[in-house]
Amino acid sequence: MAALAMAVGAAAAGQQQNDSCSSTAGAGRPFQNWKMKTEQAKKVEFIRTAEKLKTQLANIEKDKNGHLYNRKSDFRVEHSILEELERSMTVSRKTEKAKILQQLSKIQNNVKRLQQQLKDVNSTPEFVDKLKEMMEEVENAINAFKEEQRQIYEQLLKEEKSAINELSVFERKVELWALGSSTTEKVFKLPSGRVSVDKTLENHLPEEVVEFERFLQRTGGRQGGWDDYDHQNFLKVWTKHKGRPSYVDEALEYLCGRAKEDIEQHEKWYQEFLILHKRKKESIRKWKEKQQQEKEGNLNEKEKSEKMLKEEWLQREAQKQKAEEERKRQQAAIEAWKKQKAIAFAMEQASQLKLEEEKEKKQQKERQRQCHMKSLLERYTLQKKEKEELEKLEKEKREEAEKKERKRIAAEEITKFQERDLRKLELRILQKQAKEVEKREKEKRLAKLREKIHVTRDQSRLYRPTKGWEERMKEIAPTAPEPLLHIPHRAVPTWRQGL
Repeated sequence: MAALAMAVGAAAAGQQQNDSCSSTAGAGRPFQNWKMKTEQAKKVEFIRTAEKLKTQLANIEKDKNGHLYNRKSDFRVEHSILEELERSMTVSRKTEKAKILQQLSKIQNNVKRLQQQLKDVNSTPEFVDKLKEMMEEVENAINAFKEEQRQIYEQLLKEEKSAINELSVFERKVELWALGSSTTEKVFKLPSGRVSVDKTLENHLPEEVVEFERFLQRTGGRQGGWDDYDHQNFLKVWTKHKGRPSYVDEALEYLCGRAKEDIEQHEKWYQEFLILHKRKKESIRKWKEKQQQEKEGNLNEKEKSEKMLKEEWLQREAQKQKAEEERKRQQAAIEAWKKQKAIAFAMEQASQLKLEEEKEKKQQKERQRQCHMKSLLERYTLQKKEKEELEKLEKEKREEAEKKERKRIAAEEITKFQERDLRKLELRILQKQAKEVEKREKEKRLAKLREKIHVTRDQSRLYRPTKGWEERMKEIAPTAPEPLLHIPHRAVPTWRQGL
């Protein structure tokens, strides 16, 4: 039931958060997309965790039913009570779940109705008042649901705390049961009435009380070191004989393990115990009277202080009431501002929806115009294509005719060129034959000249200076060697001089 209530509260809070965040939808669309993805991942993780817990719950219930509700169990009567209790709790859980789902569906219907109203916006005061009333109704429903769930959570936490405390008590009892009989015997053998006095309390207790407690510590508690059974038998016999010595014989019959000296010594202890106990009672009575007197003495001072405290409290209450009124006034102003802001947001949302509708209409018109232009373009393209095909056919026919004409002209020109080439070829052959005849005649003349001329070879002629070089050396007079300080250059133009 707690898990279901938690899931419902988370869903309602998520719905309210989505409604409050819708104002920034146009400004931060990428951020909204990221936020929606994050919330979707959280929802998926929550559903996965819920499924896992549901499986664990089914397994635990299966084990519980196997162990507790077995018909062969010895505790079938007690387990039947548990079955009835579980059945009633299951019915109550189902009823509560149906109630929560009904409330959520009501809130969802109100939100859808508000969204439907926002789609058809009118800038009239009646529409604004109606929108304001619907928003207040949705807000009140969500706040009431959250408050109811909060109270349910608090009650469940209290019940869980009490159940944990009860379980811890039962666990301690079971642990004590598991200690065994040996530990129990050891506990019973301890002196049953032994009392210890804290050292820090001795300074705050009367002297008779401290003396009585020390006597008990020294002598073994309120039974004088005896166990409870022997001490009770001793008291029964001693009271029966009113403390006369004749009680000893009868006490020996009841106290088989005790000697006469032990009984007499226990009687002395008991008489001293009665004396000290009486002193303790008297001391406590006197202490109480003293405390009563001090209490009465302090009562007047307390009344005075209470009167002063009451006056201070009244002043604080007046200040607190004033502060509360101021807080309520500020809260009312904040609520008015919130409502005004909500109305402004609603109007802005309405105008934005209207703008979006106009934009959608413009886009629709633009799409229609584009479709019309596209159809015209397709028709023009088709006509142009047909025209180009006709022109292409005409061009092909014209080119074919021109090609045939060129072939005819080429055939005529080829015959002319062949005749011209033939004439040129014959001319070249005649020229070649003339050159060969001239060449043969030239070779014959050269052969006759070679027979008439005889020349001797002088090898030193190769490295001797020529006549021209000898004449040049005569013109150049020998000069002394001077250092090369100036390299001659060509003349510098006037426009570059001085740069």
